[in-house]
Amino acid sequence: MEQDVLKSSLNGLERKMVVLISEHKNLKAEVNALKTANSELKQSLRQRDEQLDAFRNQIKITKIVDNIHPEDGSVSELRKTVDDYIREIDKCIAHLSR
Repeated sequence: MEQDVLKSSLNGLERKMVVLISEHKNLKAEVNALKTANSELKQSLRQRDEQLDAFRNQIKITKIVDNIHPEDGSVSELRKTVDDYIREIDKCIAHLSR
């Protein structure tokens, strides 16, 4: 009779262990998935911050260009040159962020 009780307890413990191991595996997989998602979100946030910085720089440069009044009347040429520089800087930033 005592052996039956011990056997029953052992079977109960074994079932609980199987459930706990399964739950552990599921939680481990979930943690890995959340870590991956977290990394992706951090990378996305860094990219957004870089884009925001680039836009802020463009705004600053645009304000500088708008405030420049060359005496020889070549404002459009100066703006074109600065715009070319901005495009080149944007290409460099995009290349460096890869």
